[in-house]
Formats: sequence, C-alpha cells, structure tokens
Amino acid sequence: MYEPKINVGIMARKELRVTFEGVFRVGAEKFCGSHVIRCDAGKLMWGGVAYESLLFEPVDDGASFELDDVTIGVGFHWERKECQRFAGALKVIPDVDAGCCVAVNVIGVEEYLKSVISSEMSASASQALLRAHAVVSRSWLLRQLADRGKHTCAEAEEWRSTAAGDAVFDELIKWYDREDHTLFDVCADDHCQRYQGVTRQTTPAVAEAVDATRGMVLTYGGEVCDARFSKCCGGVSETFENCWENASHPYLESVKDCDAAGHCFCDTDDRSVLDSVLNNYDRETLDFFKWEVRYGADDLSELVRRRSGIDFGRIHDLVPLTRGKSGRIVRLLVKGERRSLIVGKELEIRRWLSDTHLRSSAFDVTRSADGDFIFRGRGWGHGVGLCQIGAAVMGAAGYGFREILNHYFPKAGITALYCEKE
Repeated sequence: MYEPKINVGIMARKELRVTFEGVFRVGAEKFCGSHVIRCDAGKLMWGGVAYESLLFEPVDDGASFELDDVTIGVGFHWERKECQRFAGALKVIPDVDAGCCVAVNVIGVEEYLKSVISSEMSASASQALLRAHAVVSRSWLLRQLADRGKHTCAEAEEWRSTAAGDAVFDELIKWYDREDHTLFDVCADDHCQRYQGVTRQTTPAVAEAVDATRGMVLTYGGEVCDARFSKCCGGVSETFENCWENASHPYLESVKDCDAAGHCFCDTDDRSVLDSVLNNYDRETLDFFKWEVRYGADDLSELVRRRSGIDFGRIHDLVPLTRGKSGRIVRLLVKGERRSLIVGKELEIRRWLSDTHLRSSAFDVTRSADGDFIFRGRGWGHGVGLCQIGAAVMGAAGYGFREILNHYFPKAGITALYCEKE
C-alpha cells in the first residue's frame, strides 16, 4: 500500500477569497496572488469565466494558499474565524443545493497529519505524545477511508417507552458520529479531526513525529482500529458503545488512567504540561479534570427547553439512570412540571445542559439551599480512547509513544501499512 491522498473540506462560502503564495496552475495557466471565486447558478465564476470545478495545483516547492474567514470550533464555546494557510492543491467545487463554493485541500495523508497533530493540540507537546497521537489520528483517518460508503447511519434517534421505578417514561436515545461527506473525504473541524493547515504546523518536532511513525496504525484482528481520543478522560476512559452505536470494540475498552501507584495521569495542574498539549483557545478553560457548573432552576428549565425543543415546564429533578464505566451518564431522567423524559446518550445529555456542550456527562447533580442545580463533573469530552492530557503527562514523565498507546489501547497492535508515497 502506498500513502494515499485525501480531500479535506475546509470551508463553504458564497464567495471565496484565496491568496496563492508561490506559483499555482489550472491546466496550463500559471498564476499567483489574490483571487475571488463566486458561486452563481451552480457554476464557479473566476476571472469572468464559468467553471464546473477548479483545481489549483502548486508548481513551486513550498507554494501554499491562504483562505480568509475559516470557521473553527463550530458549535463549541471557542468558535471563531481565522485566516488559514495550506500546502498541497486547492480544489473548488460548487455545492448546488447550498449555493456556495466549497474549498477542498488535496494533500497526502502524512502532510495532513502534521497539521492535525498541531491543530488538535499544541505543537510543543513531548515527542512521545506527538508520535502516539500521529498513530491514533492516522488510524482513525484510514479506518474512515476504508469504511467510506458505510457511514450512512451517522446519527441515530430512537424513541421508546421505558419503566423506571413505578412509572413509565418516554425515552429519547440519540447519538452522533461521523457520516460520509459527499463532496470530500473528511472535514477540517471537530466533526472529523481538527485540520488547520500549515497555520498550526509550528515546530519541527511535529514533522519529526509524523515522519518517525510513517504509515503506522493501530490494528486489531487484522484491521485498522477506529481509534478515538478526547481532551481529558477524567480518570477512567469510556467504551465506544456508550457514546455512539451499540457496537463493542475490544480495543476501545475502559482503562483506568493511572500509574502503578494509583496516581491519575490526567489529574494535573502543571502549567508547563498543559501548555505543551493545549492550544491557546483550549487554555481559555482550565478546569479539565474537575469542574463545576451552577444553574438557577428557572435558567436550567429555559436552557433545556431551548436546547431540546421540549417544554418540560419548571424542571425539579435530574436523575442519572445509567452510567458508563467512566462514570459518564448514558441515560438521564429529566423531571419537569409538565412532562418527564429519559434522554441519552452522553453527547445529547451534554447538549441539553449547556449553550454549547457541557464538558462531559461524568457529573453528579445536587441542589443548593436556594434551589440551584449544581453540576460537579470530571473530564472534557467523550473519554473514549486516548486521553490527550493524560498522555501529555505520561510523555513528560518519560513514557515512550508505544507505552502510551499500549496504556490506552492495551489490546491493539501497531502495524506499518506503507512507507512510500503513491
């Protein structure tokens, strides 16, 4: 197998503003500088000419292109726009239904990973963590490419009636995963993997880590693993089926994130370690391992009504019914004056209880003397697979990348799929 190239969806706009640094070509025509591409009646308008699609290929070594107003962190509390620069080719295609231009970066897997590793975390992380993350991210990507056409059920919603105690409640179970994109292989945001081009590729250490693990993936039973990762597991990692579809993956078992003495790796306030693994916008929130959120009863009731689309009336109780192995709530009973309902899985619970996403569903709920709801929780994210902060602590403590991978994926092996480019 040779290194494949992939198509990464960067952004979609009615009008794209792109600046080419170095010489690019479309067919035999060569050019550089700033350009505007517009979508009009399902066609791409560039230089007064209509196109079905455009492929801008670099001619010069080191040539890159820059896109204005790329949105990152869509739907999260750190959402913002950035000007981003990319290596490789730029493909522009029309999205006829949306009436916009779609910018797609065509690039080799290994160059893509050099940006992913720097975008998902700080490029100054230890070499051990950078290498471990390269293997995890490469595994996830190649698993998605191998399964292309099979991701038709990326979002499942099931309504049923369930007995809980002496009562019967309606239950909504909903989960979200990556679906197949129709215009490209993967997108550039958290929905797939953060990819922010050479904008985030800031240190030679990242290139070293990707090159040192070239083609390496996690495997189980002769197949590439659908490897996952989250920011902070909160002390115990979660299993796949408690976050997404009801499928058990033995290589994504629950792991205690502790050393031999029982100290939790991701329970750290070491700023040097946190700064080495977290990008600037991730460091805007520092209560990763333990956190607390408080809502007044009226505020919580209005929040849940707005986020769920269901009018519970005044909410008077939240009752965890099922927890995963990490303590994350998988089924939560919401009791209100007008109706009560059971909701799951973990991401839907987090969406209902925050204007963006609650840090995790590993929380307990208490009531204050004045009736406020107090959420005390652990971790940031779904908690499945590699814990980025825990792995950063392991790397700083001298663990190698293979030891880190064996800690979080104890049943997986490491296999080199390729060493050459296609």
